[in-house]
Amino acid sequence: MIVRILGEGQLSVDDAETAALNELDAKLASAVDAGDEAAFRRALNELLAQVRAVGKPYPADSLEPSELILPHEDASLAEVRQMMTDEGLIPG
Repeated sequence: MIVRILGEGQLSVDDAETAALNELDAKLASAVDAGDEAAFRRALNELLAQVRAVGKPYPADSLEPSELILPHEDASLAEVRQMMTDEGLIPG
């Protein structure tokens, strides 16, 4: 799947990574629901770090459609809350 981290670019992430990313997304969703700023920051950083670790960057001039859009590292809890659906940031 093609994942965009806002402000950074796109990465190709193997579908086999979805389960691990969903676990991190669930932690992030719980922190957002609780309004726990410290847990939110940790969970967001973990999720983004994992995507960066397993993803292969697309060239900066690539304009492929993103299947998943994640917030930037400095996003606020309120910004991420607006981006979330009932399934969190990552469907599935």
